[in-house]
Formats: sequence, C-alpha cells, structure tokens
Amino acid sequence: MPKRILQGTVVSDKNDKTVVVRVERRFAHPLLQKTVRRSKKYKAHDENNQYKVGDVVSIQECAPISKDKRWTVVSAHA
Repeated sequence: MPKRILQGTVVSDKNDKTVVVRVERRFAHPLLQKTVRRSKKYKAHDENNQYKVGDVVSIQECAPISKDKRWTVVSAHA
C-alpha cells in the first residue's frame, strides 16, 4: 500500500531532529455545504535540522520513530 504524503507548514522547530507540521484540510460541511477548514499537527523527523518555522514541506508516513513521530519530511516547497 502506498505511503500517504501530506503538505503543511512548519509551526515549531524547537525539538532536535523534529519539526511540528500543521496540515490543513478543506471539506464541504455535510448539511450546510459550506467549505470548512480543519487543521491537525504532526511531528515529523528532520534528520539535519534544516527546516525552519514558516517553511512549506511535504511529509510522508513511516514506521514509528518515537512515541509521537510517525512521519518524515520529504521535501520543501517554494
């Protein structure tokens, strides 16, 4: 099964080799049909501490690295 890839913004880089990425999803409300935005934060592995707050990055599913980390940063976007 292919690994999921999500795109989001780095909101914290204070941890060593870890970034916190906020991923936003948009969907139509089931009853009102209005577009609703929901966001979720994921901890992702950043081996070289190269990503900083504000960077737009892609994260990919991986095997558990720690208690909360199940994602790795794949690439950054302009």
